[in-house]
Amino acid sequence: MIGTNAAGGTGTGTARLGRAVVLMLPGLWILSVVAWELFSPYGTEAAQLLVAVPAIACAGSGSRRCVVTGGVTAVCVLIPLTAGGTRGLGTLLGGCGAIAAVLAASYLASGRGVRLARELDRARAVATAAQDVVLRPLPARLDSMTLAGGHLSATRGAALGGDLYEAVATAHGVRVVMGDVRGHGLAAIGTVAAVLGSFREAAHDEPELPDVLRRLDRALQRHLRDRARAAHPAGRGDEPHSPLAEEFVTVLLLELRPDGEVIALNCGHPWPYRLTAAPADGPAARQLAPDGVLPPLGLFPLPADLPPVPCGRLRHGDALVLHTDGAEDARDRDGAFFPLGAALNRAARHPAIVPSDVVAEIQRGVLAHTGGRLADDIALLVLCHDRPEAPTPSTPSTACAVHSSHGV
Repeated sequence: MIGTNAAGGTGTGTARLGRAVVLMLPGLWILSVVAWELFSPYGTEAAQLLVAVPAIACAGSGSRRCVVTGGVTAVCVLIPLTAGGTRGLGTLLGGCGAIAAVLAASYLASGRGVRLARELDRARAVATAAQDVVLRPLPARLDSMTLAGGHLSATRGAALGGDLYEAVATAHGVRVVMGDVRGHGLAAIGTVAAVLGSFREAAHDEPELPDVLRRLDRALQRHLRDRARAAHPAGRGDEPHSPLAEEFVTVLLLELRPDGEVIALNCGHPWPYRLTAAPADGPAARQLAPDGVLPPLGLFPLPADLPPVPCGRLRHGDALVLHTDGAEDARDRDGAFFPLGAALNRAARHPAIVPSDVVAEIQRGVLAHTGGRLADDIALLVLCHDRPEAPTPSTPSTACAVHSSHGV
């Protein structure tokens, strides 16, 4: 998920070295067999070992090179290598027949492997396009905010799992959702799509933040009922014994107004961290901890009264870091949790906060801490207030830097 020029160069060099080794393996095998026959003190014949050459060539270098290598191997079998040495007709016929059989099987297997590789590339392209639609890339700026997001999936080969985030500029301010579906991986993508699709509409349509949350709750309930009916077509999909009755989503809804005021509704999700760029003293990262946390969506009906929770005012240059619990729950081999607060303190020790740099630094830290073995999906979203305040002689101006690359 994270890429740098240095890492990309190292990966390309390693791939080229691997391809070169694969291409040289058939030749090295032939040379080894020839050397054995020429210099073995026992006068043994090793021609039968050449049967493996076509299989090695086809496995790593494609069908055409497989055929060429098979012909070279047959020539090596037919020509006696030792002085005055001869091979019986049975040996020649047996060696050539074995080579022909291995060559034919390897050629067919190689062609099938090429077709499967092409189909896999097409499937990956389709999956990447679908993932970009569900968890679409964020713009570098929204209204008075610069922002960046990133996601690490615990499912091998998937760029999307059970975490979700989105930020949209509306007439009511910048509205943000961060959520975590129960479970992770491909099975959770349907729920992610349902919640995000509802948020993208409701954020613009609803003037009040509680109404946005109610829309998300209704969309989730419809999605779970539809899944339950599909899973149990012979019965009622909303019965309590259905395993989908235990599905839930933690959700954090934020509204960031142009003057930096922040209000929130929290349904069982971790509170975000507030970053202060280059503070004079004290920690740069402090986790918000207001009262008023609701249960996750899907477990209980929402209460009739949903007053938004005030979360203070972001000053020019301050940032909010939203995350899912996978970031704080990530463990190393000894079971120690990832120190997210300390990592954010290090990321904020700069004259200006660059959201994409913060996301990339936290992702690198998590992967290094866990050795790349993630037990849960991890989503990060950094929003930096970049609207200048009225200048005063005693207040130096600092700004959130906008990075041209999201870094994720």
